[in-house]
Amino acid sequence: MNRVSVIKNFIIIANRNKYFTIHNIMDKHIYHNLISALRFPLIGLVLILASCTGGSKSILNETPTRGNIRISADESFQPLIDTEVFTFTHLYTNAKVKPEFKPEYDVINDFMNDSVKVVVTSKKLSDYQIQYLRDTQIIARTTTYAYDALAIVTNRQNNDTLIKYNTIKDIFLGKISSWKEINPKSKLGNIRVIFDNNKSGSIRYFKELFEIKDSLPTNFYAVNNNPEVIDFVSRNPDAFGIISVNWISDKDDSLSMSFINKINVVAVSQQYINDGTYYRPYQGSIYDKSYPFVREIYLISRETFAGLGSGFINWACAEQGQRIVLKSGLVPATMPIRLVQIRH
Repeated sequence: MNRVSVIKNFIIIANRNKYFTIHNIMDKHIYHNLISALRFPLIGLVLILASCTGGSKSILNETPTRGNIRISADESFQPLIDTEVFTFTHLYTNAKVKPEFKPEYDVINDFMNDSVKVVVTSKKLSDYQIQYLRDTQIIARTTTYAYDALAIVTNRQNNDTLIKYNTIKDIFLGKISSWKEINPKSKLGNIRVIFDNNKSGSIRYFKELFEIKDSLPTNFYAVNNNPEVIDFVSRNPDAFGIISVNWISDKDDSLSMSFINKINVVAVSQQYINDGTYYRPYQGSIYDKSYPFVREIYLISRETFAGLGSGFINWACAEQGQRIVLKSGLVPATMPIRLVQIRH
């Protein structure tokens, strides 16, 4: 009798009778096989019993709409994810979902270290990370949930609100460092580029887009989060800020509107089309990608059963969750939308 057969027999008998001893459930031959298979007697039996009772009990206590989990989310998407979690947990009162907002690098680390089962990020796992998880019998499931954009924001005193794509690229490459190089009539001096965090997905996005292998120019400065970028830009006329549009896109949110009233949102030309047309990161230009700095938001799960994390992901990608994305000013990834052109 092989190890699997012995353990199966043991589990079947254990489930039939709650109170038993080794001698009244199996003969000596099976007993010795079980001891040999597990290599240590009593601890092995305890582990089997725990898997039959305690383990299954904990799984049964968590369902797609019931349980208690933490998720790790990129700080860029905090306004959206806070709303999704609030709505989901008020619809399903037995579900407790606690989001923790961090820079992208820390979010991915949480996932790889098994600190959380679900993450919200704009970065897909690398092939190496996927294979590493597979080697530990974990299948990472990635769902495209929404489309976000990275907005360029400037101080209210700065009149340069139309900037070409290649100009922004040259700023990142260190070829342009002064506002006068963008507009000779500008009264501003050197450009200070402000972004949310050294470990952020926003700066990674631009480094990959512009193929920057080395360090950023010396006029690039990291703060701690998107609200601090907005605050810095609102107080410094020479600042050039980079934020997730999620922080300023919800027209029904008082915090979002308070932010947008402090700054200018720059319109950017397309990469290969120089017809004098510039686009701001509004829903229509995010949807058709006429605004050039659009990125995807992913929900990634490593759950091994249909638990609360899977339930939250399915709900967020279904009609109710996608309507929240639409209302937030971003673009849903799984729900059809209709563009309406308004003529003034």
